[in-house]
Amino acid sequence: MPVGSPKPQTIATKKYEAKAGFVSKSYKLKKEIVEQFAEACEVAGVSQAAQLTKMMKTFIEEQKKQ
Repeated sequence: MPVGSPKPQTIATKKYEAKAGFVSKSYKLKKEIVEQFAEACEVAGVSQAAQLTKMMKTFIEEQKKQ
């Protein structure tokens, strides 16, 4: 649960994320790459999270074949 005095919506969101299996990950990447990726996603009309998920799944499947 969130620390302090969270609003009911924050509590509900955290509860949903835990139930759905969402986790937050942090990576350090070069600013230029991150900005280019954000722009490319915007042009393509996809969310960054959706595109990262797609690329991760593709990579996982490629590694399974090896």
